[in-house]
Amino acid sequence: MRKGIDGLACLIKEQFQLDPFQVQVFLFCGGRKDRFKALYWDGQGYWLLYKR
Repeated sequence: MRKGIDGLACLIKEQFQLDPFQVQVFLFCGGRKDRFKALYWDGQGYWLLYKR
């Protein structure tokens, strides 16, 4: 859970072969499953939501 916006967008593109600029929400879960990050592109910029 140390990655920021750029790291998560790179992970989406390289690991999953998806376009990080799609209008979708990408969820990332921590190892203990008690935290998550959501990355969302709204057409003008990224939203990074973090919940713990």
